[in-house]
Amino acid sequence: MPKIFVQGNELDCDRGANLRQVLIQHGIALYNGNAQWINCHGIGTCGTCAVQVDGDVSEANWRDRTRRSLPPHTPDRTRRLACQTQVLGDISVTKFDGFWGQGDRVLWDAQS
Repeated sequence: MPKIFVQGNELDCDRGANLRQVLIQHGIALYNGNAQWINCHGIGTCGTCAVQVDGDVSEANWRDRTRRSLPPHTPDRTRRLACQTQVLGDISVTKFDGFWGQGDRVLWDAQS
């Protein structure tokens, strides 16, 4: 059973679980500011659930790649859309600032 390390927590999930759904189910504040109200609810079009993921996850699908190729995201960053990411093994998750999580300042990571 894969483990997700986030905000000082160790969350268990099924292999193949959707990262966004697992984080929300465990009360993790995935969205910055008003993005908690203004988001696409997991269909991969808004980009507000962007996070840095280290570990074993699914390959980025076309929705993930396309949305992250458009401003304010940039394709050269190694962020992923949580709503389009399946957890395949143990991972650590980091959230950055900015409405879309596109910033450079860490808001939270695996330990905090």
